[in-house]
Amino acid sequence: MPSDARTLLRIGYGLVPIVAGADKFTNLLVDWDKYLSPEVERRLPVDGRTFMRLVGLVEIAAGLLVLRRPRVGGAVVSGWLAAITGNLLSTGKYLDIAARDALLAVGAAALAMMPERPGVKERMPIPERRMRMDPVGTIPQSVH
Repeated sequence: MPSDARTLLRIGYGLVPIVAGADKFTNLLVDWDKYLSPEVERRLPVDGRTFMRLVGLVEIAAGLLVLRRPRVGGAVVSGWLAAITGNLLSTGKYLDIAARDALLAVGAAALAMMPERPGVKERMPIPERRMRMDPVGTIPQSVH
């Protein structure tokens, strides 16, 4: 079992979108179509069922991206979850799920900000240190 936070987030944000995306084709876990806002569905160039299948493909691709490139994938999944949150808020229903997805978006954004290698902090430039000529303050200012 992985012990570092980055690996756990990478696995979670990688596998869950893959599973949810695959389920958009079968609806074994849930009827995903009910979560699509009627307002959003009216504006689509395709029917809601076809759109949800396209959503499934995007989710699978996003999950695979997180597994391969966590920084980029985390940013993509964060944006995707923010869009899902907006869709759910526009329904006026499922506000608990919208709150959960908003928090998941924050977690995915945090994954995108983590350094590539666990345990290695990104290097910050070290400011140049200058030693004062008179650290004690015994030389009058006019001599400096």
